[in-house]
Amino acid sequence: MKRSDLMSHLNNLLEPHTIKDFSPNGLQIEGKDNITKIVTGVTASQALIDAAINHKADAILVHHGFFWKGESQQIVGMKKKRIEALIKHDINLIAYHLPLDIHPTLGNNAQLAKLLDITYEAGLELGSAKSIPVKGILNTPLTGSEFAQKIATVLNREPVTSIVRDEKIKTIAWCTGGGQGYIDLAAEQGIDAYLTGEASEQTIHSSREQNIDFFAAGHHATERYGVKALGEHLAAEHKLEVIFVDIDNPV
Repeated sequence: MKRSDLMSHLNNLLEPHTIKDFSPNGLQIEGKDNITKIVTGVTASQALIDAAINHKADAILVHHGFFWKGESQQIVGMKKKRIEALIKHDINLIAYHLPLDIHPTLGNNAQLAKLLDITYEAGLELGSAKSIPVKGILNTPLTGSEFAQKIATVLNREPVTSIVRDEKIKTIAWCTGGGQGYIDLAAEQGIDAYLTGEASEQTIHSSREQNIDFFAAGHHATERYGVKALGEHLAAEHKLEVIFVDIDNPV
């Protein structure tokens, strides 16, 4: 498949032009023009790049790419080594951040909901056509402890929890990755529980003082599934060879 055709398909599918982001979405490092094999993963780390080289991949497709807002523009050290390896092996680096979080079927939020048996209802940011956090219904109401155990079983990671309610969880809001700041928005709307990837010190106080159960299931663990689903979509629709490589990360 021509790189230009692949990028056209991805941009039409994920619509990066419709959301403001912290890094460029789409093609970040240009490699070979013809693409037949893609390695997918959460983050464009050196370990993932090395795996792509070993697999003789033509492209790497990730959720967390390069060139983040506020970082140094110098290409030195770790960044230089990563980019040098990609250019040396003529590997394309393609990254989609927020557009992949919010895609209604392939996105991180949608895939996490599917795994945990949650039904999406609406965006949590009222009035936003592209809300990053979302809300819905836990199809089988569970106590906080039961839901924590389900997370641990499904994602293979023990969540950080703040369980403050005695009642079963029925309504839930969630945002994969580093979305802990949205807990206050969920609490304002009277939602029973909030699920994300990370926790900050103040998050626990927000949970306790606003009577909302909180679960942090890991940034990496909650964001494995969007890019995996996107790769499976490309394999099915365009007959590309796609290999998902999960570089373990406890955070």
